[in-house]
Amino acid sequence: MGAYDQLKSRTRADYPYFLEYRTRWSDNDMYQHMNNSIYNILYDSVINSYLFEFCGLKPDSSPQYGMVVHSHNDYFASISFPACAELGLRVNKIGNSSVTYEIALFEKGVDQVKSVGEFVQVWVDRDTGRPSVHGIRQHVRDGLQRIMVDTHLSKL
Repeated sequence: MGAYDQLKSRTRADYPYFLEYRTRWSDNDMYQHMNNSIYNILYDSVINSYLFEFCGLKPDSSPQYGMVVHSHNDYFASISFPACAELGLRVNKIGNSSVTYEIALFEKGVDQVKSVGEFVQVWVDRDTGRPSVHGIRQHVRDGLQRIMVDTHLSKL
């Protein structure tokens, strides 16, 4: 099975953290499905919700924060208003100053995954805007490791 097919076969069980999102009328594009730009907004939201809740991130004062340096998405099926989206999150890799997240979008009540995306963040020091020579702070790393999967399970 190729990487695309493996991503398309993702289930909710592949993701340890979930966030629900009620779609809005304005999320739809002229083709009556959720606009591609909304996926990135939702992916960013689920990541930051997790960071706030489990890693102690405070956007206005944390000494480090994650900057997105790479993102991509594979679309398998559409979703549209008034559906409720369920966003699954996991960490596929943690480096010295970078984190690779995988996000899946499901429609509530539907088993088939709608899309799977990847965000890579580089954690930078607030004062310099550059990656810390000391890497990601330990309490953030500990929180991220709670949702990390075995690397052999990652296909992104």
